[in-house]
Amino acid sequence: MVTGHFQEFEDEYLEAFYEFHERKPGQRVRNGDIAKYLNVSPASATEMVQRLAKNGFLDYAPYKGAMLTETGLEHGMMMKRRHRLAEVLLSRLPFDGDVHETACRLEHAFNDDLELCISKFLGNPTVDPSGRNIPPANDRISSKLEATGDMKFLSDVEDDSSGEFEIIVLTQEEKELLSTLGIESGNHFIKTNGDTMVNGQIIDISRELASKIVVRVQH
Repeated sequence: MVTGHFQEFEDEYLEAFYEFHERKPGQRVRNGDIAKYLNVSPASATEMVQRLAKNGFLDYAPYKGAMLTETGLEHGMMMKRRHRLAEVLLSRLPFDGDVHETACRLEHAFNDDLELCISKFLGNPTVDPSGRNIPPANDRISSKLEATGDMKFLSDVEDDSSGEFEIIVLTQEEKELLSTLGIESGNHFIKTNGDTMVNGQIIDISRELASKIVVRVQH
């Protein structure tokens, strides 16, 4: 378990090493390559690599490069997960800025509670907007996610499933309209033959609205 608060530049290094790990698991990364990736000087990269190695997050061999230790892998994976969750979140919002750059800033504001909340809110997605895999949550968070059940957007629910409405991200006017159809947090639904049924009635809503409704699926 990783404890303590990391400064942002330390997070960035471990996240960068995780990026290299995704491409070539188990291979060492030379200081020059990490410096180029992060757009820093080789001297700065060497200093940080040595510091992270001293603190147990990297296994560093001079002239050969460094690789994540088990502790470093856990932290790097966590930061990459939070970055990609932030990108999914921004893609779901009416956000017109630079998604990647903003996600880089947002990821440092995450703690376990916020990561859990956003994971549930987004239906615990497994890929980011560009189709890259979102790393799994660590043990602290995955156990809590499992306790909440299978969370998805209504638009992504498969046929022959049932569950209940959990989070509805709509305007008050839209919520009031949908409540007349029985679409309210805590109410149950059934998905069959491509139709969503509530209280025995087929509801007809757009995919856009369905993509703003998080449900807990029971199958």
